[in-house]
Amino acid sequence: MKPVLALVGRPNVGKSTLYNRLTKTRDAIVADLPGLTRDRHYGSARLGKREFIVIDTGGFEPRAEAGIYREMAKQTRQAVAEADVVLFVLDARSGLSAQDHDIANYLRKLGKPCLLVANKAEGMLGTAQWSEFYELGLGEVLPVSAAHGQGVREMLEAALDRLPLTEAAVAVPAEADEGVIRLAVAGRPNVGKSTLINTWLGEERLVAFDQPGTTRDAISVPFERNGQKFELIDTAGLRRKGRVFEAVEKFSVVKTLQAIESAHVVLLLLDASQGVTDQDAHIAGFALEHGRAVVVALNKWDAIDSYQREQLQRSIESRLAFLKFASMHTISALKRQGLAPLWPAIAQAHASAFKKMPTPLLTRILQESVALQAPKRSGMYRPKMRYAHQGGMNPPVVVIHGNSLEGVPDSYRRFLEGRFRKAFDLVGTPLRIEFKIADNPYAKQ
Repeated sequence: MKPVLALVGRPNVGKSTLYNRLTKTRDAIVADLPGLTRDRHYGSARLGKREFIVIDTGGFEPRAEAGIYREMAKQTRQAVAEADVVLFVLDARSGLSAQDHDIANYLRKLGKPCLLVANKAEGMLGTAQWSEFYELGLGEVLPVSAAHGQGVREMLEAALDRLPLTEAAVAVPAEADEGVIRLAVAGRPNVGKSTLINTWLGEERLVAFDQPGTTRDAISVPFERNGQKFELIDTAGLRRKGRVFEAVEKFSVVKTLQAIESAHVVLLLLDASQGVTDQDAHIAGFALEHGRAVVVALNKWDAIDSYQREQLQRSIESRLAFLKFASMHTISALKRQGLAPLWPAIAQAHASAFKKMPTPLLTRILQESVALQAPKRSGMYRPKMRYAHQGGMNPPVVVIHGNSLEGVPDSYRRFLEGRFRKAFDLVGTPLRIEFKIADNPYAKQ
């Protein structure tokens, strides 16, 4: 699982600037869920080969009792709860404030690994100018300039060094493991994830409540059906208290992202009565970004009429067009309707994700495709595709070798994808196509 770093501090100390610096671009945001993560943004980042998740929060006022500041404080506390290390961002130019002391008192009580980050420190030499930050009693002060990138690498190295010894700094690859299919049941709050798993298990192993966000940590539940072993992951999760599970805190974006990363197949559960929301699209996009096989289930199908079904279909075609490879199923988890077809679909998606594609067959399909429809000329030369081989699984990757492949249009890439999908019966998994250009022996002469 990727470790999590949370940026915390009072307003206008440069948390968002630092967030953008760490994630390289706003395009790296992997979850910005309206209504759920207000003033809390999640992004992927890396330092060398070490990958991690960064949470950006709004201005934190621990004593806020009403209005938007109370809501922002609530969201910040949630981010801190999800984090492995907290980066307490301070303003090196304006110095300490009473609000900084309040935040420090809150963080000190938690006992969670915490680093003091003195932002806007460009041009400030020596430690004397931010020595007052040591009054907070949270250890060493790390000067950085989020705007210019100064000190950011050193800050990250210090943060990652503070991770618990058991924390993996590199995401666990979702490889085939002893015949067990790891299935992440993903979706926004209250779409019926725990209800579906409970129905499958036939027991109240996971306690479901009719209230959004009543689960917290992702739980893996062993399950077997027709001789096939599964590991079901409820991405909202529950926390064990004694012999029972207690519902705590709110829906956790981090746990959802981590569960998707470690899964072989993602069952994306949508609420048919509400259409495709921003949250649904973000979760689906994250699954696609990580190359996970996907099966889509439209829950509460029995609760909508024909007009709503038409509207839902349009919403899916518009907002989930990038999931055309996934099979879609209409179900009612509560009434146990439409559940049986999910299992063959999950098995098919898993088999497709790990399918082996021999080089001779791939090359033959490539040559037949080029003969049927040659790629258009790009610049002075027409792309020439020589042979293809498999470059990976989960998702399957096809590497095509040749010359003048730089300008191959996306439309032709989609054409080839369709041909490979049909030939190998790939359903439910993304298929990535990479072009590898042959070296020019005269380039260095």
